[in-house]
Amino acid sequence: MAIRLAVLGLSHETNTFSTEPYTLAEHGTGLRGGEILAAHEGTPSTYGGFVTDPGELEIVPLVAAGTTPCGPLSRADLDAQLDLMAQLLTEQGPFDGVLLSVHGAFVAEEVHDADAAVAARVRQAVGPDVLVGAVIDMHANVDHGMVEQLDLVFPYQTNPHVDASLRGRECRDTMVEMISGGWRAGVALEQLPLVVTITKQDTDTEPMAGLLTRSRELEAEDGVLDVSILEGFPYADVPFLGMSVLVTHRDGTEAAAGVARRMAAEVWEAREALQGTGLPVPEAVRTAVASERQPVLVLDVGDNVGGGGPADSTVLLQELISQRVERSLAIIFDPDAVAELADAAIGDRVEVTAGARRPESAGEPALLRGTLVGRGDGRYAEPKMSHGGIRDFDAGEQVAILLDEGPTVVLNSVRVQPISAYQLVNVGLDPASFALIAAKGVNGPRAGYRDVCREFIEADTAGITRSSVTGFDYTHRRRPMFPYEPETTYPVTRSAG
Repeated sequence: MAIRLAVLGLSHETNTFSTEPYTLAEHGTGLRGGEILAAHEGTPSTYGGFVTDPGELEIVPLVAAGTTPCGPLSRADLDAQLDLMAQLLTEQGPFDGVLLSVHGAFVAEEVHDADAAVAARVRQAVGPDVLVGAVIDMHANVDHGMVEQLDLVFPYQTNPHVDASLRGRECRDTMVEMISGGWRAGVALEQLPLVVTITKQDTDTEPMAGLLTRSRELEAEDGVLDVSILEGFPYADVPFLGMSVLVTHRDGTEAAAGVARRMAAEVWEAREALQGTGLPVPEAVRTAVASERQPVLVLDVGDNVGGGGPADSTVLLQELISQRVERSLAIIFDPDAVAELADAAIGDRVEVTAGARRPESAGEPALLRGTLVGRGDGRYAEPKMSHGGIRDFDAGEQVAILLDEGPTVVLNSVRVQPISAYQLVNVGLDPASFALIAAKGVNGPRAGYRDVCREFIEADTAGITRSSVTGFDYTHRRRPMFPYEPETTYPVTRSAG
């Protein structure tokens, strides 16, 4: 009989400093069954890797839930979603294995490690003998509670995350090999007392590029199946905040732990180089304007939608207005402003106040005066590659205004990550026609804008995703940690593995 694998997930990156909660009432309980196949088969997403080209495998998609990063999920909603997952596993089982998509930085009310809660409930539903493998985000704050429930954990190893489908397929194929051969791997987690700032997390640049090269070298050693570096998520106040290393080894947990300690020691040596910031906002704009490599993507670090930012901070927009930067563009999430312009036609003169609606928003509401130059329904697809392999987007109703001061502003009515240039195409704009595009992200937008923008500049803006992690008021994190306590040490037991 064919190997039978369940596919399901509950994935959320939780910014505990956000005032916007994750609710099932607003965001839904996820795609079910065939809806998962329709949305993900053939795509570069994690689920795409799970379900595409299964060969003789029997893939049974159950439920795939999640939403854009924001605040914690309520305990009642978490329990309801876990009940649904367990119910579907029981009703449609038995299974030889379970393929699980979780984020690794999921926090719920009263539950710091909601990913561990998901993994534990899946394990409870299928029992101790069924293999459970998970693909997690590279920004996971990993704790032993989750790892202990899983037989395989394959994190993304690119940032922007362009290997989601690859990791999904690797997890699936390794699980099938284990089921067919009747063997089990060992998984070891090594946590570091270290936080890397968001501006140093691009895996195409140093020091992350060199560290990942070293991890691939360790993977070439006998018995090693996977060596993964987790960058962590600094915008979650949890006890297990920080970077870590995960290793999967054919020879068991002890062998995996030896390799993990060796890799962690090298990450620790790079701790100073893993700290950084962006340019002050006025300088970032002036640098982009003067660049000979336009279009330039100016990254709004403090309002990173992919990290839980509110998407309506106006600091960077106000600087574009102040400097009267022509052929520049900013995107602001403001459904109320969009609704106010519902009756305006392209070519009409308009005036509306937008942005800075939430307590954590940086800047003040911006008065926008100009000409309406575009409209769109906010539904678009990324035909190549976006962060996380997301293909289909919904930014809600969108309008574009050419301001009297020079910049163009796109107002959208559904908070969406700015990780595809087709968001601008949807509203009738040509991304390549701009000299400067402001994107509310840091690493995520690079993949989707790589074919449009020739230079990327990080602006050190304020907000709940700012680069200066030492400015956050943590209650639950470990102490000491670097860079919060510069004197922090990491006593590594060096081992030959």
